[in-house]
Amino acid sequence: MNRINKLFAEKKQGILSLYFCAGHPTLDSTAQIIRTLEQKGVDMIEVGIPFSDPMADGPVIQDAATKALRNGMTLRLLFEQLSDIIRKDVKMPLVLMGYLNPIYQYGFDAFFKRCSETGIDGVIIPDLPFNDYLSQVKPVADKYDVRIIMLITPETSDERIRFIDDNTDGFIYMVSSAATTGAQKEFDLKKQEYFNHVNGMGLRHPRMIGFGISNKQTLESARANAAGCIIGSKFVQLLEEFGDANQAFDSLMTALDE
Repeated sequence: MNRINKLFAEKKQGILSLYFCAGHPTLDSTAQIIRTLEQKGVDMIEVGIPFSDPMADGPVIQDAATKALRNGMTLRLLFEQLSDIIRKDVKMPLVLMGYLNPIYQYGFDAFFKRCSETGIDGVIIPDLPFNDYLSQVKPVADKYDVRIIMLITPETSDERIRFIDDNTDGFIYMVSSAATTGAQKEFDLKKQEYFNHVNGMGLRHPRMIGFGISNKQTLESARANAAGCIIGSKFVQLLEEFGDANQAFDSLMTALDE
């Protein structure tokens, strides 16, 4: 069984997924960050593929991607780093988050084959058109047992949400707002209404809420309205500050209790 499906079959609530950008804060920190987060009890990790034009990301992750590229991180190097650790060290699901251009240049078959070989369970491609997903990407991803995770926002129509629910596997990434990534102080009434509406649709797939989770209020709201949450910008910011995954995680847990 794909480890994403296994996780959601075994754990229905309180799932914690963290995002970081490969090659940040240092070129060779990827393996250490993954190992540390698994030891800390994180349920799932989302590894960002740095890209020069990360349109869905706010300033913190944009800065991390820029620094990772300057450090020399590439998709080929990332796969080399992952191949050294995943199969023998890491048991939790791993998801790659990357934009379409680098993946297209790598080649869909070659990309998903390497995902399978290095223990990647799922991929998020924010700028992948859904029709291209169905016709070009899904058949290849299915061949290698890799889940394509789709995003929905408050602007996504019910028809589109149901179409995504019917044609994907794993989980649905429920973006908290129609904006770029970045910490928020709270999820206001409008966002709560959006969460309630999606929860009332009777979807077959679990949801994970991401974008803006950085404190106790946003964490508890995400946990109450989905299977769990994905935290990115706050953790990336702390990695930049401390340069160490252990300290960054401990500081994140403190922030999430405030």
